Amino acid sequence: MFYHFLYPLKEFFSAFNIFQYITFRSAGAAITSMILSFFIGPMVINKLKMMQIGELIRIDGPKSHLSKKGTPTMGGIIIVFSTLFPVLLWADLTNIYIQIMLFSTLWMSGIGFIDDYLKVIKKYKKGLIAKYKMAGQISLGLIMGAIIFLHPHFKEINTLISIPFLRNVELDLGLFYIPFVIFVVTGTSNAVNLTDGLDGLAAGLMGIAIMAMAMVSYMSGRVDFSQYLHTLYLPGAGELTIYCLAAVGGLLGFLWYNSHPAQVFMGDTGSLGMGGALGTLAILLRKEILFALLGGVFVAEALSVMIQVGYFRYTKKKYGEGRRIFRMAPLHHHYEMKGTKETKIVIRFWIIGILLALLSLSSFKIL
Repeated sequence: MFYHFLYPLKEFFSAFNIFQYITFRSAGAAITSMILSFFIGPMVINKLKMMQIGELIRIDGPKSHLSKKGTPTMGGIIIVFSTLFPVLLWADLTNIYIQIMLFSTLWMSGIGFIDDYLKVIKKYKKGLIAKYKMAGQISLGLIMGAIIFLHPHFKEINTLISIPFLRNVELDLGLFYIPFVIFVVTGTSNAVNLTDGLDGLAAGLMGIAIMAMAMVSYMSGRVDFSQYLHTLYLPGAGELTIYCLAAVGGLLGFLWYNSHPAQVFMGDTGSLGMGGALGTLAILLRKEILFALLGGVFVAEALSVMIQVGYFRYTKKKYGEGRRIFRMAPLHHHYEMKGTKETKIVIRFWIIGILLALLSLSSFKIL
């Protein structure tokens, strides 16, 4: 709204010309988001406590988690509101990239909210049935894929994806692009959801990944930077920098209350919502393959569950008794069961996330 209301006033007062700059509006969005999350965080936490919306702990999980029972969940509301409100204030709302990001975040957060509501308020053990959750994720991917495939803004690049570490090399997926979008959105949101198991783990990793995405979006939206770095130029994509920094601010503000010992958990409202946002960013920036490296920790967490379940079923069928590769899945629980302190696991995973982000950013202009 600031952009639409104040920038046109530059004709009368030249200082308002500053609103044309993405860097200024991105910084404004980040600061607004952090202040907002600090302000509404205690109110949301107290409201969740009053409504007795507490986390349900698996009895077969790590014993150290039993003390977390009753900790307020659905705190993803803090992240989502602290992200979207600053975007509405500082971004160009006519920008197609911003419109898709707002839609995607609201859609996936809504699915997560329904899941949390059914689990912690209605006391349905499994929350939203898996097939309905999957239907919601697939529907989002289908809608997004169709928009990108058909919208005139994406006419020249609608089915292209970038190949990392190679200069100006893109792969045209053609009719397979929409199924690919569905796969990326579904896989990313589920991977982040699985990672959300330790205090501060998912929030910190998402902040790292989205900060890297902010740099990519700014570079991709500028002709000079994209030419210098030999990456695909995406007109208008620089506006995504505002969304990214608003999300980073919201995640950092949430981390203030989610760090160990957590005062609140994000729940599926936050993990599915922001996981879906991460996948959408990768799709819009044509960095879907690069995200497999950038979000390597999320990928490892998801793969650990798939390997564990697959191996258990295979051995049960072959030997009559299910066997496990990991002591517990997802991967962070494996290290917990080995006796590593929760805080040490989180910090080490953050360090790995930072290294992967740096490696991802170094992939530009190599070959």
